[in-house]
Parts: sequence; C-alpha cells; structure tokens
Amino acid sequence: MTEIKISNNIPELRKKIEQIQSELTNMGDIVSNIPELIISSNLLRTNESLVKSDQKKTDLISLYVQYTSSMETILSSVFEIQHELTGILQEQSSLIPSSSTPKSTPKSTPKSTPKSTPKSTPKSTPKSK
Repeated sequence: MTEIKISNNIPELRKKIEQIQSELTNMGDIVSNIPELIISSNLLRTNESLVKSDQKKTDLISLYVQYTSSMETILSSVFEIQHELTGILQEQSSLIPSSSTPKSTPKSTPKSTPKSTPKSTPKSTPKSK
C-alpha cells in the first residue's frame, strides 16, 4: 500500500516543484529602485521581494527533499526486487536436472571424407586431323 502511495506521490511532488519554479521565475529580479520614492521605502520593497523569493526557494528545497526521498525508496525497492529475482533464477536453475548427455544428439551419419578440390586441368582441345 505504501508503494502505491509513493508512486502517486512522485508526480504530485514533481508538479509542485514545477509550479514553484514557475512562480519563482515570474517573480523576476529584485525590484529596482524607483527614483521618486525615498530610500527607506525602496529598501522595504526590496526586503519584501527577497522574503518572498527566499520562501519560494525554501519550499522548493523542501519539495526536492521529499522527491529525492521518494525516488530513493523506489530505487531501493527495485534493487530488492532484482535481488529476489536473482535468487529465484538461481533456485530454478538448480532444479533443472543436469544430464551428462546432450539433449539433442545427432543421428549417426557416416562421416564424410573431405572432398579434395580437383586441380584445374587444362581443357582438352579436340584433335584435328
């Protein structure tokens, strides 16, 4: 049951990661200074922007940690299954009876002697009278 939950969890985490990355990209750069405003208000706006950006990055890191954990769990399951399959194959191969004679023996046929290739002889030309 947890395996199914993990499998369903990964696409959801991936979707959240993509959403936060998109939001972070859409936030753009730090708000640039506007000459009409006083320095303290520019600093406040910059601070707000940095706080939002940092929060998004924190969320993104948290999701990557969950995503990595889920992927590691799946990977360990795959290795466990591979190990079990190896054991099953070894067990099944030990059950196969080994015979001293090959399964398919060719019917006895007389050994043919290797044919020697004839030397090329000049063609005889008909003798003319």
